[in-house]
Amino acid sequence: MIEIAAIDDLPSDARIEVASDARVLWEIAEGLTPYPAALARMEANVRAIRAGEEPERVWFVEHPPLYTAGSSAKPEDLQAPDRFPTFPAGRGGQWTYHGPGQRVAYVMLDLDRAHGSVPARDLRAYVRGLEEWLIRTLDRFNIKGERRPGRVGIWIADRAAGTEAKIGAIGVRVTRWVTWHGISLNLEPQLDHFEGIVPCGIREYGVTSLHALGIIVSMAELDAALAASWMDVFGSPLIRG
Repeated sequence: MIEIAAIDDLPSDARIEVASDARVLWEIAEGLTPYPAALARMEANVRAIRAGEEPERVWFVEHPPLYTAGSSAKPEDLQAPDRFPTFPAGRGGQWTYHGPGQRVAYVMLDLDRAHGSVPARDLRAYVRGLEEWLIRTLDRFNIKGERRPGRVGIWIADRAAGTEAKIGAIGVRVTRWVTWHGISLNLEPQLDHFEGIVPCGIREYGVTSLHALGIIVSMAELDAALAASWMDVFGSPLIRG
């Protein structure tokens, strides 16, 4: 079971044929996007993609400070319930924080077709593809991001100190084989904002960011790295929409 994925109504028959060279639009939201507005926008996009009315898309946003609860979130892991607004996310996974300085990428793909190294209708491969996207993006800044068995997300190890911290999170929902939600990557969020939750239900490890690691780049530079790394994994370029 992929605990970071919420799956609903995956049909085994009727499918929409999509050309293998179908475009994937790339949008960057201005300012801070309220979380309920993001959910409503994703849901509408997913319906339209499934109906063949819109192209697939990747939507980059930043949110105001907030906590979201995935389908496996435990009430006791929300340790500061009055600190920021909280929202049920509808994705898989547990608690996470979103806020300024963190890039969130909402990925809406039709898994009825293959995407680069990700075969059609293979949810595990899709999640691994999201991990690989983050790893390759970090590599462009000479940061070694790593997977950990049983701990979904991307981790940074400090082997000299014997510690590690999470820099990227993944949470996915799939509706009739169209994905939504996606990834978050910490550029320069206020890391103490994560202290109001147990991030992803993991108490033993902390969180970090590019700036905390001494990599002082802008959000625009991070976005460019994410866009460049996308094609390495998912096989087609992101087209600015």
